[in-house]
Amino acid sequence: MSALLAVEGLTKSFGGVRALDECSFEVAEGSVSALIGPNGSGKTTAFNVITGYQPADAGRLAFRGRAVRRPDPCRLQRLGLARTFQQTRVFPGLTAAENVVLARSQSWAGLLRRRVSGPDRRRAGDLLDEFGLAAYADMPAGRLSYGQRKLLEFASVLMADPLLVLLDEPTAGINPIMIETMEQHIRRRHARGVTFLIVGHEMQFVMRLCDPVIVLDHGRPIACDAPGEVQNDPRVLDAYLGD
Repeated sequence: MSALLAVEGLTKSFGGVRALDECSFEVAEGSVSALIGPNGSGKTTAFNVITGYQPADAGRLAFRGRAVRRPDPCRLQRLGLARTFQQTRVFPGLTAAENVVLARSQSWAGLLRRRVSGPDRRRAGDLLDEFGLAAYADMPAGRLSYGQRKLLEFASVLMADPLLVLLDEPTAGINPIMIETMEQHIRRRHARGVTFLIVGHEMQFVMRLCDPVIVLDHGRPIACDAPGEVQNDPRVLDAYLGD
């Protein structure tokens, strides 16, 4: 498998704290990769820098074999790279269907003028049905449960047919049944050709779903291997259990 995303030497500091320290890794096309590590290891910062929500101090990115010199969230989405957030981002005053449509980078003016109709409504309806949310299409997203909002955000990023989806803590704060549901949706979409990079703390979820597993510690990778190898790597055990 070739590299769909290549990260080389990414560095990002906040004051005197270096969150990313010449961080380099690749995400192979067709994989379900994980990015794990202790709290503060740089996982979410890596996502933010890769997707253009925070500028890098140094380093290079390439997506689909082309250099990305100034990452911009909207431009990357158009190129096929989408993401979710650790703290789920939905518009609580918009309906579930409107949230899905808006995720296609449609302008606010366009959304307010057209609402949701025609092909957009059908596409949004298909996604909501796929994620078990069809009954809530016309309900304000703020009335959904936390787990349902997680699913809605996931459904929304698929509106633009991404090649690569970065999922930031997709199982955080949800119950075991919802974790299983989330895993099933990832597997189904992966089977349809979507590549994933997943940040997660739920190790059973990560280890049964992801291969390879990339481990960050103090802002740089210390391991990248199959789940079984990572679990027995002394460097990984020291990063999680050491002082």
